[in-house]
Amino acid sequence: VIGANDTVNSAAEDDPNSEIAGMPVLRVWNSKQVIVMKRSLAAGYAGVDNPVFLKDNTDMLLGDAKDTCEKLAAGVKALSGK
Repeated sequence: VIGANDTVNSAAEDDPNSEIAGMPVLRVWNSKQVIVMKRSLAAGYAGVDNPVFLKDNTDMLLGDAKDTCEKLAAGVKALSGK
């Protein structure tokens, strides 16, 4: 997940009192492993905390997403010899 917050927020489905209750979301929390890239742990546009960030199957990769993606791509290329 890169930069998304509200669109992957499980509170939309799990918390009927949430400000985003009923909003369509991508159910990334059902994945075996979730990696979230964000600049910070701040709430998204709706101002709602995201419980997905605290789940056992979620790892946070904080920083500038463009720079992080470029570094990851360079690392993969180096490992693959391309």
